[in-house]
Amino acid sequence: MRIGIDLGGTKTEVIALDTYGTELFRQRLATPQHNYTETLNTICELVNNAQTHTNQQGTIGIGIPGAISPATSLVKNANSTWLIGQPLQADLEQRLQCKVRIENDANCFVVSEATDGAAKSVNSVFGVILGTGTGGGLCINKKVLTGCNAIAGEWGHNPLPWQDENDAEHIHSRDQCYCGKADCIETFLSGPSVEKHYQRLTSASHRIPVKQIIEYAEQKDIQAISCIEQYERRLAKALAHIINIIDPDVIVLGGGMSNIQRLYKNVPQYWHHYVFSDHVATQLLPPVHGDSSGVRGAAWLWPEENAD
Repeated sequence: MRIGIDLGGTKTEVIALDTYGTELFRQRLATPQHNYTETLNTICELVNNAQTHTNQQGTIGIGIPGAISPATSLVKNANSTWLIGQPLQADLEQRLQCKVRIENDANCFVVSEATDGAAKSVNSVFGVILGTGTGGGLCINKKVLTGCNAIAGEWGHNPLPWQDENDAEHIHSRDQCYCGKADCIETFLSGPSVEKHYQRLTSASHRIPVKQIIEYAEQKDIQAISCIEQYERRLAKALAHIINIIDPDVIVLGGGMSNIQRLYKNVPQYWHHYVFSDHVATQLLPPVHGDSSGVRGAAWLWPEENAD
């Protein structure tokens, strides 16, 4: 049996899969905010619940919104900032009394979609999580590329390419990224950035949730449409940069923003202007497993012989 944990910004989920990928158990709990000890407690509770429910032990893979530093073995680059600098893997292994594998949540997402999801029939896939942050991961021949610095795929912390006057206005509003930079792709394409953009357009006193902004756009609200169109153009430019470097067969979107169905038609129409090719064969696809891809990918982190 395989156990996967997806440690998200607002929820933490566990899944138990059998050897064939059939779901045996699933549960979600709220992610403790700004409390490392309670985060450990939540992960251990979910693992124990999965093993109790199935009456089986399993390999344990965990996806986190950050990475384990190869230099220090501590968490780095986490937008759940209370994890940064913590010995998460060592602490969990001590508590659970077994080995665990930890990967960036975007890497887990792309592993899932490359294994038995939207990109199962191709050799190269770039997976994007568009949610509280903007993660990315790369799979080649079903194997995730982590990199010697454990940052492969971290497109969200590069500057948005081909910026125009609208993008300059966004930067001048000083939406600084948690990493300390001011023009990261994450500050343009995360869910909270869309809410801030719409708030500026409408001069509203408070932020409107992304889901509601999308509904407004579907109802022909001019400012909501403008907000989503600007998002599509920015996403196209950011993904064109990825295509120019990696040239993947498929790009799969995940996270809350991936539920905007118009992205899959409109973004490829925009990215044609930025990709250095006469024709763009790369496909932009929604995830087969939806918001379960991350937790499924965490479960797939162990090779088959370890999960039996």
